[in-house]
Amino acid sequence: MIKIFEVGPRDGLQNEKTILSLADKVWLVESLAKTGLKDIEAGAFVRADRVPQMADSEELQTKLSPHQDVNFWYLVPNRKGLERALSKNVKNIALFTAVSETFNQNNIGMSVSDSFTEMKQMMARVKSLGDIKVRGYVSTVWGCPFEGKIKPAQSLAVLDQMIALEVDQLSIGDTIGVANPVSVETIIKPLLQNYSSRAKDLLAVHFHDTRGTALANALRAFELGITVFDSSIGGLGGCPFAPGAAGNLATEDLLYLLKEMGVDTEINYQKICETGMELSRRMKDKTFTSKALQAFIANCTKNTVWDS
Repeated sequence: MIKIFEVGPRDGLQNEKTILSLADKVWLVESLAKTGLKDIEAGAFVRADRVPQMADSEELQTKLSPHQDVNFWYLVPNRKGLERALSKNVKNIALFTAVSETFNQNNIGMSVSDSFTEMKQMMARVKSLGDIKVRGYVSTVWGCPFEGKIKPAQSLAVLDQMIALEVDQLSIGDTIGVANPVSVETIIKPLLQNYSSRAKDLLAVHFHDTRGTALANALRAFELGITVFDSSIGGLGGCPFAPGAAGNLATEDLLYLLKEMGVDTEINYQKICETGMELSRRMKDKTFTSKALQAFIANCTKNTVWDS
């Protein structure tokens, strides 16, 4: 079974100049939870002055209804963020570091080494509670906006460190969209070999579409054996601390490809597209980058049934 990890409400909205209202965020997350998605990144417990789009994550958590078999996830960059999340009874958290030292300093104000020291303390706190799931993001795996190309050996060393923290899942990030299907292999193949016994649930990929290669990269990762894919409704996204980074792999594009290939995801493609249409309206008729969503909207106006 292929799993899609929806990051639109957090990684998507965090880069938008227009801040979505709390009511609209609740609507978005609730709507996504009714499409068949099992994992949705709802928000982040970060500093409001650094990422104002996530300032209401604590209130959002209290307003979401429980959905059977749906996990709501929240990014926590440090121990302070973790304690804020725990105070709101969050059960699914995501930690973060990067391969690039420069990017890590710009993003969370720590060296890579210091971020692992912080995360070890956070993991100790989480393990003492016993019922928290942890996802680990590693960013700039293929390239950095400040340092350029990243050597595979450097990335693999950091990815191994994240796995050694005993995270439940590792998200492997192409933050600025510079990966290609060949370079995807240089990272994914060694990880699949080294962690073959638990790779199915452990490894996820997180591609940005800055240069139009996200879907091709996802397809190559799928062919290699990856079963968990991060994506964002409409292709929303980017990173406030990565100059030039465009949006994420669009959920609609990924779903359309898998649907037409006969790959089951148990996610309702039409409901996802309808949610994207309504989100566009609520974001002042924003045009999303998702090609599949654009085609769905065009077909709706022409009363065709291709995407139904």
